[in-house]
Amino acid sequence: MKGNTMIAQVVEPYAGALMTLAQETNKVEAFAENCRALLSLFQESAEFRSFVMNPLVKAEDKKGVLQGVCGQDVDAYFLNFLFLLVDRRRIVFLEGICQEFVALQRKLNNIVLADVTSAQPLTTDQEAAIADQVKQMTGANAVELNISTDADLIGGVVIKVGSKVFDASLRGQLRRISMDLLGSN
Repeated sequence: MKGNTMIAQVVEPYAGALMTLAQETNKVEAFAENCRALLSLFQESAEFRSFVMNPLVKAEDKKGVLQGVCGQDVDAYFLNFLFLLVDRRRIVFLEGICQEFVALQRKLNNIVLADVTSAQPLTTDQEAAIADQVKQMTGANAVELNISTDADLIGGVVIKVGSKVFDASLRGQLRRISMDLLGSN
């Protein structure tokens, strides 16, 4: 627990500073997309993750790789922020900083993140229907869906928004029926 607190003490101020810079330069959405791209890269490439996290790699080498990964499309302010993280030896927190920045961007724009687990892959229409339902339930301007599949659900979906869980899975219905039957004895 103490480690998470220490990480938060580093991640939150840097993410907040990046948000301030993004707002001052009217580039919140662009920075959020940059952060999402980096988060995706962290998920897809263990090699990239270990390179960035490695304290033995020289700062100039890290800057060169970051510049190469980001390419010409990344805003100079964002790239300079990444270089600042390298110089201050805070680049190991990049993933957390990007996650926190995206969370701040969602809050700023009243966007809700819904974790959706379904028994089978969802169609585009089903995704849109779920997003509309979550919008109505939360009053959010928009909804981002984080979709995964779990065959153990048998059928239906489980939707988690923050601490609220809406279980419309067949497994959940069977569990509720079982609890009702056991409770009525």
